Amino acid sequence: MTEPYLSRIGALIRDARRHKDLTQAELATLLGTSQSAVARIEQGKQNLSLEMLARIGESLDSEIVSVGSAVPQNLRITGGVKLSGEIDVRTSKNAAVALLCASLLNKGRTTLRNLARIEEVNRITEVLTSIGYKIRWLPDSSDLEIVPPAKIDLDAMDQAAARRTRTIIMFLGPLMHEFDAFELPYAGGCDLGTRTVEPHMIALRQFGIDVTATTGTYHVTVDQHRRPTKPIVLTERGDTVTENVLLAAARHPGTTVIRNASSNYMVQDLCVFLKALGVRIEGLGTTTLEVTGVQHIDMDIEYSPSEDPIEAMSLLAAGVVTGSEILVKRVPIEFMEIELAVLDTMGLQYEISEEYVSANGHTRLVDLRTIPGALKAPLDKIHPLPFPGLNIDNLPFFAIIAACAEGSTMIHDWVYENRAIYLTELTTLGAKVHLMDPHRVMIEGPTKWRAGEIMCPPALRPGVVILLAMLAAPGVSVLRNVYVIHRGYEDLATRLNNLGADIQTFRDI
Repeated sequence: MTEPYLSRIGALIRDARRHKDLTQAELATLLGTSQSAVARIEQGKQNLSLEMLARIGESLDSEIVSVGSAVPQNLRITGGVKLSGEIDVRTSKNAAVALLCASLLNKGRTTLRNLARIEEVNRITEVLTSIGYKIRWLPDSSDLEIVPPAKIDLDAMDQAAARRTRTIIMFLGPLMHEFDAFELPYAGGCDLGTRTVEPHMIALRQFGIDVTATTGTYHVTVDQHRRPTKPIVLTERGDTVTENVLLAAARHPGTTVIRNASSNYMVQDLCVFLKALGVRIEGLGTTTLEVTGVQHIDMDIEYSPSEDPIEAMSLLAAGVVTGSEILVKRVPIEFMEIELAVLDTMGLQYEISEEYVSANGHTRLVDLRTIPGALKAPLDKIHPLPFPGLNIDNLPFFAIIAACAEGSTMIHDWVYENRAIYLTELTTLGAKVHLMDPHRVMIEGPTKWRAGEIMCPPALRPGVVILLAMLAAPGVSVLRNVYVIHRGYEDLATRLNNLGADIQTFRDI
């Protein structure tokens, strides 16, 4: 490999490692090498074999290199073209993974209708299959059938698949009802006590769960006599921690009160599913949930998760940044109202239909038509809050919308370390993005977009933001290594092409 190519690969590995919250020493342990070797790799000073690249990619859950793969690695975008037509919002990725974990509670057959066929779903199904579940996609559909085994075989768990998803932590709530002691693998860097894990542990201890962590493994014991005696107050209003407690409470025959619960879209979908299984839940859509569980659940159930508000925001942004009139159908309006209120202040014009109900019988949907027009920067900064505030995963899309607006807009991502940095990649495409600190960027618009070549960030939403900006940029742009986009979006390039975009997939050998 040439030195410039090694430097590019090294930078990609460094970014992917940071996105996984791994230190160089932790990555070295996973690879069976030294920290100094990892440092040389990231500096572009170490020759790499295909075997080592494959091992690094598996450890970082990032497709560093693809040889002969059926999965497209790069996208070639001819931008500056108006879009037109209509497009449906597909079902929620985050609801899908929660429902897959919830299927562990049921001794009967679970059929999830119209499920997103994305990489994150594939990982969970690989884990479930390895421990004895019979899982199949029903013919000519996106419906997934899940049949549990007579006995779950945790010893047979696909360790590699489990380590490739952080969702594995949501197995804690269901498995506590099956085992007095068990082990779960987890991805390095997700150590006990970090922000993303400790709120789970604080809440689940009240159900008798005690967890110790060694390198790469959770060791779990369950005291079946210890159950909540008072309301569980979550120390963080997180989506996954709320879901984990719901899964623990679902088969606890007593009543559990959860305070400071998330009421976000995937949590509501999980609640509707659990209610269909016979679990009684009061307070759906609020921050206080009262759950009366069912000790034994054995029923055949069919369920359709609701549509994804993050994908809805992505498609709305595609219309705005390209100055196009498109009809985005099946938008879950309850989870887009704050976003649209902010866009109202920026002068965005749009039309929405009358409301109708999603296939889950609960979520309110509308069809939304974007109308091209001039935008202005908002007077205040744009920042996320727990639902019903602006969704953290929708925040990056405001960066490209702000780049189209007259004036200066501050984007404040107070949740994630360094994710704002990825938005500075938009400067390659002509945007004026000033990094103020790891959490804040100032964007000056309007932008005269230009084509460019960019390595896709190892973060899902910023990767899609760059793709959408390339749609607006006249000329031919290249977005390299787009595996991360496939984790959260199904056939995005093809669906945008159906609106008139010109996106071609290709891979390097």
